[in-house]
Formats: sequence, structure tokens, C-alpha cells
Amino acid sequence: MNNVFHRDARVEPPIAVGGDGAYVIDRDGRRYLDASGGAAVSCLGHSHPAVIRAMKAQADKLAYAHTSFFSSEPAEALAEYLVNASGKAFERVYFVSGGSEGIEAALKLARQYFLEAGESERELFIGRRQSYHGNTLGALAVGGNAWRRAQFAPLLMNVEHIAPCYAYRDRKEGESETDYGRRVADELEEALRRVGAHRVIAFIAETVVGATLGAVPAVPGYFRRIRDICGRHGILLILDEVMCGMGRTGTLFAYESEGIVPDMAVIAKGLGGGYQPIGATLVSKKIFDAVQGGSGFFQHGHTYLGHPMACAAALAVQHTIRDERLLDNVVNQGSVLLAALKERFRNHPHVGDVRGRGLFMGIELVKDRGSQSTFDPSLKLYQRVKREAMNLGLMCYPMGGTLDGKHGDHILLAPPYIVTDNHLAEIVEKLSGALDAALAGLG
Repeated sequence: MNNVFHRDARVEPPIAVGGDGAYVIDRDGRRYLDASGGAAVSCLGHSHPAVIRAMKAQADKLAYAHTSFFSSEPAEALAEYLVNASGKAFERVYFVSGGSEGIEAALKLARQYFLEAGESERELFIGRRQSYHGNTLGALAVGGNAWRRAQFAPLLMNVEHIAPCYAYRDRKEGESETDYGRRVADELEEALRRVGAHRVIAFIAETVVGATLGAVPAVPGYFRRIRDICGRHGILLILDEVMCGMGRTGTLFAYESEGIVPDMAVIAKGLGGGYQPIGATLVSKKIFDAVQGGSGFFQHGHTYLGHPMACAAALAVQHTIRDERLLDNVVNQGSVLLAALKERFRNHPHVGDVRGRGLFMGIELVKDRGSQSTFDPSLKLYQRVKREAMNLGLMCYPMGGTLDGKHGDHILLAPPYIVTDNHLAEIVEKLSGALDAALAGLG
């Protein structure tokens, strides 16, 4: 009898018992190439000795100390590392246990910042449609994942949502990337006029959209326009880099490629690489100074803030990325993977778009390439792809509802930063086989 409440109450998943670099091994000895990092988490794979040594060493010294009484050496060292790695774009780091907690902290801190500044009328957030910021209620509210939001809508706070920057679907015929980016960014300006800019706390967006759209980067210039609008109206810019940050797209912070710096950034998955649960909210000097010089106390907290074991593991992950020059591998192997996917699927009748940045790739599936029409949602093609991939020993991250929460299917790939050419060849070969098997199963 199994007493675990699994994600899908109708499915008993295989039992994972081991990891070997880019592979997960189940109880029956089957090996699965982790081409999605779980959910873009396992950036170093599943058995990196440097991280395991760091965790063991920290366990020998101190496993836990509550942050209302103590800080810890790993937390202080990790915060210093992240601030320095950002070029001191941020002043402080608030450690939590994962991405959703990091978003909740950012939302509450953003509201408190304006209270400290005497602007209590600021009470609204603006997000984007077809975005995802987490499953806690605040994060779910600012997110725009229609399927995840639907049954909990009565519990969610009011949030304005504007269009994503999704050129494959939304750029008009004859419209340049620059004009398209300006047009969708200016929806923020229109929303501020509509609701009153003086009432808005912040705009929140994923720097590269993750699971909901399937690795969609913004067109060049989009985020510079967004940053300008936020600055002119005095609202905060919060960037969600839970999936796309910490090297996933080829730079440590994904916003580096956009030529901007947000007021807060939220990181998680690649921060600790799955070795321990950890996330963080990176906070600019003006926000920290407002709290320190005002009430002096952030009215928020969790039991496992700044957990020493989690911080020690994350620091080892970040040192490994640096010392092994893995960002170079992300850029190089990302280019190889993108080219291989485009070559394999360039004539595939049901692959509409291959996109991404670094080792963060999305493949959008269509019923017809010319019209970009989607498969009937009742077919649940994305679930079929995942099942067939697992049968072939490949972990990928397919999702449905790409367009509107109901229609559309895509596949997300986020392999570990240690991938080799052989791994990439295996990913492309098995993914192609899984897709063909899934489509054949539709009859």
C-alpha cells in the first residue's frame, strides 16, 4: 500500500532510488536521462560530489538554527556571493524554501516598501497573461496561468494582467520585432492609465517565460521599455527568475541579457540545484533602506528561512557553476541543442516553433504548421508525449494550455549544465521517438 499523496492521485510513479550525473535511476534499475532537470531544477545533475561533500560537512557542524535567534555562516556567505555576482545590483538577500515562497516575500515586501514611504494607496499588482509565479495564493493571483487559477479564482486578490511577449503567436504580419515589443510593453502604460498609476505597487514578469508558455524569451528591447515605464511611474519591477535564473539561460541572472536591473529578483530552482529546498528574494538598496530606516522589521517570515543546510548546498552549487565554468557549457551546448532540435523538427508537420535561450528550450506542437492551429485539448497530447518519453527513458516537461490555459501543447527542455554531446544526441533522438509515438497513438 502506498500512503503518499502523489500529484496525480490516479498514478503510481516509479520509485527513484539513485542518481548518476544527468540520469535518474528507479528501483527497477531503469535509467532516465533528465532532459528537463525535473522542473528546471537539477542544474548539476543528481550526484555532484562537491555538493554532497558540502552538505555532509555542514551537517557535521550545524543542521538548523532559527533566524529569529541566529544567522549562519552558510547564509551569510551565500548572500555575499549572490550580491557580488549581481555586481551589487542588490543590497540584501532574503532566503526562503522555494520559488512560491520567494514570490510571496517579494509581493509583501513591495507593499511594505510603499507603506514605509507613506504611499498606502498603492495596493495593486500588474502581471502578464500566460505566466506562472507559483501555487501559493498571492503567487497564483499575480500569475496568469488560466488553468491553475480557475478553481481557486474566488480566493485570489484582484490583479491586472497584460499580454505576454509571445512573438510566435502574437506578432502581426509585417511587424518588426522592435515594433512588436514596443506595442506589447505599452500595454503596461495603458493598464497604469486605466487603474491609476498611483495605486500600483509593481509589475511582475518572468524574464524568460517558463512552463506555461514553454521557454519564451522577450524580443530585444521589450524589457528596456518595461523598465522605463516602471521608472517613470514610480512602480517596482519584480522579475521572476525561479526557472530561468542561476545560469539556465547562459548568464547567472537572466535579466543580464536584457540590459536592465529589476528592483527585486526571485530565484530558486537552479540556486540549490535540487540538493536542498531553497529560494531567495534579492532586494535592491532602496527597498532595504526604506525598511531599515522605517519600521526596521519586515512583517513576514517562515520557519525555515536561511536554513544552514540549504544555504551550504546552494553555495556549493554556485561555486561549482563558477569553478567548472559551466555557464560556458550552457551557452555552447545550448547552441548545439537548439540547432539539433531545429534540424530534426524543421520539416515535422506538427512542430510549429523551437525556441529558447541557453539550456532552456521550448517546442510548440501544432495540428497544422501553416495555420498554427492546435490539437483538440481533450486529446491531452502533452500527457501522451511525457508518457512515451518516460517509456523510452527520457524525462521532459510537456504542458498543455499554451495559448489560453486550454488550447495548445508544448514541451519544455532544461537539461543539466553538465550535458555532453552524447547526452544531447540522446535527448533529440528519444524526444523525436516519443513525439512520433504520441502522435501515432492519436489514431
